Amino acid sequence: MEKKSNFRVRVMKYAWQLWRATKQAWRVCMIKAWELYRLAKKMREGTVSFYYQKADGSIRKAVGTLRNLPAGATLNGKKMTKPSFKTFAYFDVEKNAFRCFKIENLICIAS
Repeated sequence: MEKKSNFRVRVMKYAWQLWRATKQAWRVCMIKAWELYRLAKKMREGTVSFYYQKADGSIRKAVGTLRNLPAGATLNGKKMTKPSFKTFAYFDVEKNAFRCFKIENLICIAS
């Protein structure tokens, strides 16, 4: 049987990881999962500004993309391969490097 990889599967995997990490209501996890999905979709189309909480507790405004990544782009010295649903990796256009954050730390997408 072929592995399913449509957008609903991705949203459910995000929601499941959010629930495991935060134990918030399933409805809240689904809302955040859809927000992460929309962020990734916008980033594949161009550059997007968004906010998230860093590991040290500070808030970071990031400008990132997933479109037209540089040839041979890597994350921590490794080729980007299988997606992780615990973190969200993106290419930071201001720092010209890959960055990632825990999915539960996404605050909002700037319009």
